[in-house]
Amino acid sequence: MSVKGAQARITKAVTDWEGVSVQPHRFGGVEYVIGKREVGHIHGDHMVDIPFPKKVRDEILAAGRAQPHHLLPETGWVSFYLWQESDVEQAIALLQDSYRIAQKQKSKTIEV
Repeated sequence: MSVKGAQARITKAVTDWEGVSVQPHRFGGVEYVIGKREVGHIHGDHMVDIPFPKKVRDEILAAGRAQPHHLLPETGWVSFYLWQESDVEQAIALLQDSYRIAQKQKSKTIEV
C-alpha cells in the first residue's frame, strides 16, 4: 500500500524548513539533511525512516506514532508507513520532530 504523491508532498513540506536539503539516499529514495545530519528519508510513496535519540524513539513508539525501524529495530530509528492520506501529515510531523532535535543539536555545537 502507498499514498500516491506522498513523497512529492512530504519533500515539498520538509524543504520549506530552513537549512534542509534533499539528496539521493544510499538505499533508494531521497533523504532530507540539515548540514551533514540526516533528518529522515523516504522510500517512494510508502515508507519514511526517521532517526531519533533512543529515549525519544521509545516515547514515539509508546504513543503509537510510528513503528520500530523495519531493519534496525533496536536503534533510535523508526519507520512510518504511508497507508492513507492522513499519514502524510503524520509523517511530516515526525520529520519535523527530528528536524527540531537536529536544530537544537546544531546550535549546541555552534555554542561550544
